[in-house]
Amino acid sequence: MAHLLLVEDDSTFSKLLTNFLGKHGHQVKVCTNIKEAREALGKNNSDGPFEVLMLDYRLPDGNSVDFLKTLRSEGNRTPAFIMTSFHDVRTAVTAMQIGAFDYITKPVNPEELLMVLREALNKGEVTSVKTAPKAKSNSKAEKQSLDYIEGKSKVAKQLFEYVRLVAPTDMSVIIQGESGTGKEHVAKSIHRLSKRADGPFVAIDCGSLSKDLAASELFGHKKGAFTGALQDKIGQFEAADGGTLFLDEIGNLSYDVQIKLLRALQERIIVPIGSTQQVKVDVRLIAATNEDLISSAAAGDFREDLYHRLNEFKIEVPALRKRGEDLPIFVQHFVDKANDELERNVRELSKEVMDVFQKYDWPGNLRELNNVIKRLVLLSKEEVATLSALPSEMITAMEDQQKPAPGSDLKALQETHEKEMIEKVLQEVRYNKSKAAKLLNIDRKTLYYKIEKYHIE
Repeated sequence: MAHLLLVEDDSTFSKLLTNFLGKHGHQVKVCTNIKEAREALGKNNSDGPFEVLMLDYRLPDGNSVDFLKTLRSEGNRTPAFIMTSFHDVRTAVTAMQIGAFDYITKPVNPEELLMVLREALNKGEVTSVKTAPKAKSNSKAEKQSLDYIEGKSKVAKQLFEYVRLVAPTDMSVIIQGESGTGKEHVAKSIHRLSKRADGPFVAIDCGSLSKDLAASELFGHKKGAFTGALQDKIGQFEAADGGTLFLDEIGNLSYDVQIKLLRALQERIIVPIGSTQQVKVDVRLIAATNEDLISSAAAGDFREDLYHRLNEFKIEVPALRKRGEDLPIFVQHFVDKANDELERNVRELSKEVMDVFQKYDWPGNLRELNNVIKRLVLLSKEEVATLSALPSEMITAMEDQQKPAPGSDLKALQETHEKEMIEKVLQEVRYNKSKAAKLLNIDRKTLYYKIEKYHIE
């Protein structure tokens, strides 16, 4: 049983969700706005802290993306996912950039909800991963275990040529690229091909660190160093000794932490907070960012000397939309991965689905592709995944993006998907049109019109 916090202002939907999750053994606390959610998070609950936050995107006193951003800046790392009926993938991408675990769209599919919830509950804070020694084999199983594949496009070959070139050295590396392009996987590849492969690989998301706790997380602290420091803590620099430390979204570190970081890199020593004792560390640093650190340095938000210390070698990770030739390779990789995780048997995606994938601009890059395919596999009962299992927001986003002429094939695809979605929701609520309209986020008049338009029995 998990203790969940649901922030949702639609009372009907929240009751349905609470009953459904209750039948699966979970306890749900419902708040109707951000203010109530803040109060609930601040209380000492008798059932313990909340294990997952389920946040509706639009709330009466704000939106959950801004709310989650505030929580993360305050040090709250409870896994959270966003629920939205606005079919806006870019909103979801923004949410994941600031610390959301995932997102789902309304009307919520029960199987998808349980899948996302299960993954959120299983998500532990990634601190240190002891990697296995490098294997000499180049088998398909080994490549799959990396959870990342190189691709065969020109930009992919150049990317991994740089990886293989810099990996055996001890140079600091900046990995630059849009959110979701796989910067951490590139960092892991560098580590696995380095002389430090037998050492730890420690990954830290600097965007989720509060300004007050970032120094403690990186360098550790002594008991009593500050309020809440109830025992000694080893920092991630020390945890990564002999291996690689990966700092994701390094541009989010405060200026004073940047000073300490520069000293640690130059002198290879750290001083835990509240201590006077120096600790020697042997760490290779890899940093990642989706920002232009040069511009940040010019604006005074990032230390220029730290930038130059980090930028001994720079790698640019291309966006998925620039890797069209690699898309089928990534698709098959994620389909195999999802089949294994979800115990499904989807062999391939239909031509219509692949056509949509080729035209879509993938603002969330590989992370979004992975999520979309996982949902696609989850909702597919046959060996070939069809358009009926494709998230409706993709069709909507493509229509907005390409603005196709009336009567185009894309419009027909959207209407087909809309009809199937309405039929599915009607079946789930046993043809109660009031409930169906509520779940679809439309009024009953519109639902009756669409039932007549699509000749739904």
